[in-house]
Amino acid sequence: MATISDVAARAGVSTATVSRAMNGKASVDRDLAARVLAAAEELGYQPNGPARNLRRQETAVIALIISDVENPFFTAIARGVEDVAHEVGYSVVLCNSDENPAKESRYIDIALQERVAGVILSPTGTSTSVERLTTRGTAFVAVDRPLPGQDSDLVMVDTRLAARQATEHLVAQGYQRIGCITGPAGVRTADDRLAGYRDGLRAGRQRSTTKLVRRTEYKAAGAHRAALELLAHPEPPDALLVANSAQAVGVLQALQERQTRIGLVAFDDAPWAALIDPPLTVVAQPAYEIGAVAARLLLARIADNTRATTTTTLAAKLIERGSSRSLQRR
Repeated sequence: MATISDVAARAGVSTATVSRAMNGKASVDRDLAARVLAAAEELGYQPNGPARNLRRQETAVIALIISDVENPFFTAIARGVEDVAHEVGYSVVLCNSDENPAKESRYIDIALQERVAGVILSPTGTSTSVERLTTRGTAFVAVDRPLPGQDSDLVMVDTRLAARQATEHLVAQGYQRIGCITGPAGVRTADDRLAGYRDGLRAGRQRSTTKLVRRTEYKAAGAHRAALELLAHPEPPDALLVANSAQAVGVLQALQERQTRIGLVAFDDAPWAALIDPPLTVVAQPAYEIGAVAARLLLARIADNTRATTTTTLAAKLIERGSSRSLQRR
């Protein structure tokens, strides 16, 4: 592997000049900088990111602030981030915001105090505290949800389209009263999945009604209560679109208690989804890829915080299993 001394020798300059040129310092003559960069490219030289951070009094650490550490979706994102970071010498510190803006704000403060190299976060809702990161020049990337009012790097899934496709699948199976359990109002993924559900009903020429919709926290307990309410309705749903795997657990519990079956599709392909009876139809999101892409974007942002921001939108995949089949076909 080429060293900074090799580049200096090839370009005929000092190692200090190489360092200034690689960091884009204006004090380096333009022609001289071009010669250094050409030499670095010829030799395949890559600056040591963690070492550069230490010179800036930053640690070679990335803070990852996620909404729910118990959710397999977010743990898969964390694994993607960690794998990419580890390859280039960075460590990852995991922070769990619990969808709580105050906790998110506290973790951002800690990240700044500890001088982390950058932050990856899943925003908690309609407000955020990333302005302090911007003020300090700390690199950050959003995952799963955009940052309200912020122009930032973002990696997300088109969950509105995915929810529409899942709803259209239920319509195609012959269900007539399709309901939806989604997350809290103001959480972008919850809003998008509800909007996609309504898109799917319109496409299937079915009427959308708020009587078959419930909003609750992205937890099993809230979904359990919501499902019991819907099942007690005079005209209960014959199928449900559920916004995440934790909520799906609560819905399944309610169905078991009521000893009834309805069509069911849930977001996220949890490890247990294919093992229950009937196996759960899911909208599988590329969680690991979200984390890996976000980590690469953050590393690029750490290297150059002036680069243009990018939004990467990944596709989800509907995996059809027994839970969504028409009751006549089971």
